[in-house]
Amino acid sequence: MASNLFNPHFPISARSKRLLGLSAVVFVIAIWWIVSTSGFVSPNRLPSPLAVIEALRYLMWDDTRGKSLLLDAAMASTGRILAAGLIVIALGIPIGILMGSSPRINAALSPLIDPFRSAPVVALLPILVMWMGIGEAMKIAFLVIGAIVYLIPLVRDAVQAVPQTHWISARDLGATHFECIRHAVLPLAAPRIFDAVTVCVSVMWTYITVAEYVNADEGLGQLIQNARRFSAMDQVFAGIFVIVMLALLTYQTMQWARGRLFSWETEQ
Repeated sequence: MASNLFNPHFPISARSKRLLGLSAVVFVIAIWWIVSTSGFVSPNRLPSPLAVIEALRYLMWDDTRGKSLLLDAAMASTGRILAAGLIVIALGIPIGILMGSSPRINAALSPLIDPFRSAPVVALLPILVMWMGIGEAMKIAFLVIGAIVYLIPLVRDAVQAVPQTHWISARDLGATHFECIRHAVLPLAAPRIFDAVTVCVSVMWTYITVAEYVNADEGLGQLIQNARRFSAMDQVFAGIFVIVMLALLTYQTMQWARGRLFSWETEQ
């Protein structure tokens, strides 16, 4: 067993995966509980897990307002990510395919796109506010920019990873350049392109609190900001927990869809 501890190709059962994952979560929660109740850290800085659960219960249904603050915030944030995701896919995938298919287009556009993967996209927020105001369009534009700079290079790399033999074989059969891309390249690159979309959706979830920092009427980011202003750290932790859970649910859903769409691809 010890010899296989650091063997990335050593298979483990689904049950073992679940037990290991659950054990890690329980361990972290236990450490959190011990630290938060030890008295070494103020509850205003680190609320206990029980306090966060109570905050979740309050946010799920506010008797004074007669509605669920958490549900409204989650729906608003999910709607923004859905809108931004559709734009990112509509723009990023075609541009990435063009760059991956044409060395000249790639050479022209790479200097304009690749550097932004390492640039602090958050720094663009003041510029977007000046250009687009503080409305909904600015928030969606910020999410689009934050994700598309990752999607385009990932799609390009997926196309370039298709062995050249597939291009040559298609050309030998009389296919045009467009037919080569459509019938010989994209079917093989599609799983990696789908993985790229999954990564970018995850990136948008990490940016949602920043996007909703400015003049948001609803949203999980706005909920966290309001809680922070009133030093309600239990609600801040609750909002972060919900974002993590929604991001995890989105990821798992997309992984399930990937398995259904590309069932022909076997795990190595």
